[in-house]
Amino acid sequence: MSNAGGDFINFSGGKDMSHTHEHHHDHTEPPEAIELRVKALESLLTEKGLVDSMAMDALVDTYQHKVGPRNGAQVIAKAWFDPVYKHRLLEGGTAAIAELGFSGVQGEDMVVVENSQAVHNVTVCTLCSCYPWPTLGLPPAWYKSAPYRSRIVIDPRSVLAEFGLTIPDDKEVRVWDSSAELRYLVLPERPAGTDGWSEEQLIELVTRDSMIGTGLPKKPDDVV
Repeated sequence: MSNAGGDFINFSGGKDMSHTHEHHHDHTEPPEAIELRVKALESLLTEKGLVDSMAMDALVDTYQHKVGPRNGAQVIAKAWFDPVYKHRLLEGGTAAIAELGFSGVQGEDMVVVENSQAVHNVTVCTLCSCYPWPTLGLPPAWYKSAPYRSRIVIDPRSVLAEFGLTIPDDKEVRVWDSSAELRYLVLPERPAGTDGWSEEQLIELVTRDSMIGTGLPKKPDDVV
């Protein structure tokens, strides 16, 4: 598979292949400081009765776990179901994803990387928290955390094991570093036992973490 512009950090048997991937972000203020300011503003608005904290939490949960990942699940399910669409998705992720209506800010330039029996892909943004919002919604807190951003590129197998995902030694792990110009989406392997399933059924198997690379899709028995 060809991935134009797809620089990656390759870990296979512990061997580190160097990579250069420039980020052109405005880092004049640390993400942690921004988050503190947002939290302070939220607290102030809540105190003044202008924002309902429970409603805010529900809204964040919706975008983080339901609306966004549901969009990505539609993309993945269609790729599993339709080989022609899958080819378009791997060759031109941005355009293929836009066919389903998912595009815009934080999703202008997308590259889709495919898992296989030989390769497992995982994504990160080492400098901040670039994330494909149109397909995955809001990034989880751990994705933005310094430990994940630093450790996943140094020892991806150990980090993935902490997520409950053990990668066999004979499988290559590729770590893809997102930037302001480029974001990645993992196309997980289609679960066995889903022959004859419709797109709608396949959507239910796709998880947010499987599209980041820190998890796998659900098994058929999990949704039946």
